[in-house]
Amino acid sequence: MKLLEYTPFDNVNVFFEQLNLGDCTIRGNLEAFSCKHAGNDRRLSISLEHDILDYLGKSSDSDPPSPVEHLSCRSSRKTLIYLVLTLGHMYPDYDFSSAVRAHLFFREEDMESFRQMLDNYLSEACMLWAAKNEGSSLLDSMTKAIDEVIKIRECDIYSYNPDSDGDPFLEKGAIWSINFFFYNRKLKRVVSFRCCCTSKFAGDDFLAGVLSEGEEDALIDMDI
Repeated sequence: MKLLEYTPFDNVNVFFEQLNLGDCTIRGNLEAFSCKHAGNDRRLSISLEHDILDYLGKSSDSDPPSPVEHLSCRSSRKTLIYLVLTLGHMYPDYDFSSAVRAHLFFREEDMESFRQMLDNYLSEACMLWAAKNEGSSLLDSMTKAIDEVIKIRECDIYSYNPDSDGDPFLEKGAIWSINFFFYNRKLKRVVSFRCCCTSKFAGDDFLAGVLSEGEEDALIDMDI
């Protein structure tokens, strides 16, 4: 995977470097990646494919439905693998490959879920953004930046809602965390938005490694 540098993200990422909101700190960022085979991605994708097939063989009608529909279809399995690998590059110190569970990923119908996320979790941050940016909307600014990089209308949008076994922030004491993915199949490009809120009592620097710059890993190149 090649991390792509895009100036439209700069203002948003600077804003989300560290927001001090009372007893809490919010940190997040937008990242863009090109999708290419590199490093261990091919080997890991094969391993994940086997894990998914094994999961399908053991699953029952009572299992949670998959947001990546019809995992018996190879293209859908590739999509799930792609999301898992993306998470792995976002959080390189956490192993997502050990538990492939499709029900942790949700395909969103449109940008409305992203808007609701801002309303529910980042309302105070939105007010701070407006105060620092002449009343402009944080949602509008983020939407414009993402669209400039990846063309939102051409994207599949996913969110990741981990349980206790799949949350990279659980042991670090986060209050909540958010992960969204905008995937453009034509451009073979993905934009991720990750954000988390932690209590200041949990320590001010535990995310230093998670949100470090210059991560150089690889995503699998898929024709989905």
